[in-house]
Amino acid sequence: MSARFDVAVLGLGAMGSAALYQLAKRGVRVVGIDRFAPPHALGSSHGETRITRQAVGEGQDYVPFVTASHRIWRELEAATGDTLFNACGTLVMAPGHGVSSHHGKPDFVGRSIRAAGDAGIAHEVLDGAEVARRFPQFLHLAGDEKAYYEPGGGFVYPERCIAAQLRGAAEAGADIRTGRAVTALHQDEDGVRIETGDGPIRADRAVVAAGAWTAPLLGPPFDRLLTVRRQLLHWYALADESAYGPDSPVFIWMYGSGDTDYLYGFPPLPGDGAIKVATEQYSTTTTADSVERHVGARESDEMYRLRVEGRLAGTTPEVVRAAACVYTVTPDRGFIIDRHPGMDRVHVVSACSGHGFKHSAGIGEAVAAELAGGPGRIDLAPFSLARFG
Repeated sequence: MSARFDVAVLGLGAMGSAALYQLAKRGVRVVGIDRFAPPHALGSSHGETRITRQAVGEGQDYVPFVTASHRIWRELEAATGDTLFNACGTLVMAPGHGVSSHHGKPDFVGRSIRAAGDAGIAHEVLDGAEVARRFPQFLHLAGDEKAYYEPGGGFVYPERCIAAQLRGAAEAGADIRTGRAVTALHQDEDGVRIETGDGPIRADRAVVAAGAWTAPLLGPPFDRLLTVRRQLLHWYALADESAYGPDSPVFIWMYGSGDTDYLYGFPPLPGDGAIKVATEQYSTTTTADSVERHVGARESDEMYRLRVEGRLAGTTPEVVRAAACVYTVTPDRGFIIDRHPGMDRVHVVSACSGHGFKHSAGIGEAVAAELAGGPGRIDLAPFSLARFG
């Protein structure tokens, strides 16, 4: 345990595994530490599938991350033979009249269209009638909906992505230590000292990618900026899969004016006989250690009754499985990628506010380029702590 490292990465979920892999590829002497054994279902980086889309309605500053992520996942697929990314297409839809919002951004569909146009991302703009004709799984559309369709979007397999990057990091020489909780982090004239139950670890610099555990570890100002929210994922049995053809996209369907008046979902996976759907909530807070991980039958019943029934063809209220995860959310629902204000050798890569996985491989590359140089440099200023004062 007395070895000295160039960089220590704390937390090996979406962001940490990506940073560890990219640093190890650059020849950096790096150690990765996690209290569990990733990939696991105790944080924010699980659930079988995660949506990806290049035209990001949350803001054009995100586009370079997800573009890089798509490239990296294809490179990893070629290197490993794993299937990590399914480009089945992404559909983002909102009412044709009134105001709608997603992740705190009004006119999310319009923002996605503009981002695609500015970045040269292949896309189509559809109305509800065309959506109904091409994608019959969506029921009872008014016909005047506005929709953004991105054929190069789709979904990634989060557990596979994390596992592939951790394997790649180990093969490139990274030291991976799981089952070790970090209890404290200090900076002194000799670098960074990471306290664990198995003794201290020394490094020149550290990357904290601990998700919902970030604020308890780092304290101010993160304890006032990061809020942990419990989110639920539901898989419902399909009585009829005929509406879900080979071109069925992932979808984000805003059907009302508020940020929670929506659902998102995925096409059924081959042989699964079920469809995965979810929404988001921003009213109830929790912590990484106290979150209720069991999803009650009433919660799945309510999700089906209020959001799924009458909207998605072939679905039944039969719950095949359900899962809980946590989002760690900033006040503006953007990312924090910046140095710790009191420890300039500590780089913080959290929180990602529930829309981070599609960006994670690119963020890992950008953080590695920031620390070790080389390709992958992206302007990280939009994600600094300075915007919060």
